[in-house]
Amino acid sequence: MKRTAVVTAGTAGIGLETALGLAAAGFSVTVVGRDAGRGERAVGRINATDPAHPARFLSADLAALGEVRALADRITSEHTASGEPLTVLVNNVGAMFADRRDLSGVEASFLVNHLSPYLLTELLLPTLTAGAPSRIVNVTTGAVAAAKRVFDAVEPPGGYYGFHWYGRAKLDNLAYTLDLAARLEGTGVSVFAADPGGAATDMTNGTMADPKIVSPALRLLWPLVRRTFERSTSGPASTAARSSITAATDEALTGRTGIVIGAETRPVSPPRGATDPRVADAVRRLSERYAPLAAT
Repeated sequence: MKRTAVVTAGTAGIGLETALGLAAAGFSVTVVGRDAGRGERAVGRINATDPAHPARFLSADLAALGEVRALADRITSEHTASGEPLTVLVNNVGAMFADRRDLSGVEASFLVNHLSPYLLTELLLPTLTAGAPSRIVNVTTGAVAAAKRVFDAVEPPGGYYGFHWYGRAKLDNLAYTLDLAARLEGTGVSVFAADPGGAATDMTNGTMADPKIVSPALRLLWPLVRRTFERSTSGPASTAARSSITAATDEALTGRTGIVIGAETRPVSPPRGATDPRVADAVRRLSERYAPLAAT
């Protein structure tokens, strides 16, 4: 039976390299992005490798929850009509913002890095369960270590600092990922987080140069921290994609769930905040409030 995979933000960088790896492993790959030109080029690059199944592109702005819902509806309808299972969902989408901004009335880091993949995953759960054994892979980051662990509101108190807000939203999503794994135990749907470690991507190129993205306490040290970070993110995206590809395809992970796959493609311990049930409960409440599964 054909194995199918959906990779969000799959038109460039780590997402595209993940899609290439899944295609090489025999999956029929759908890449999701908002730019049709980039989507066409990504599909062309994948199909140039002569995969077992041709890739395709679906257009969706993952920063707009209405488009996330429409994307989920289309994928669900197509798999229901074809009878083909949805085998893998890779939530690769992510973004860091130098300045605070709202998207659909919600702070952008929280929406893009957590709320959007949360909503897509929840809406596709029936399809993924019907296609079990299947896997969900959520891409995480080491920036969770810089997160403020205050989860009674979308935004923690204090000024806006993009690096910390990015890490906090990714911590939200990692806590959700591990909680989801426990919730789906026994369903045949395995849930993993994948830490790419770092690569030179559109997100890291440029954004990290703005010292306003970190708190004043870190700002004096930022040139040193930034150089260290940029050295760690200077590798190719193909290397950074290995953790996602491993999480999606490694037979040794069959039947396992709730695991973080590190940059060396081995399981690593999640940060303490991501395993705190109080954090998971708070994240669940925020997610349900700002992205109810039934559209209003």
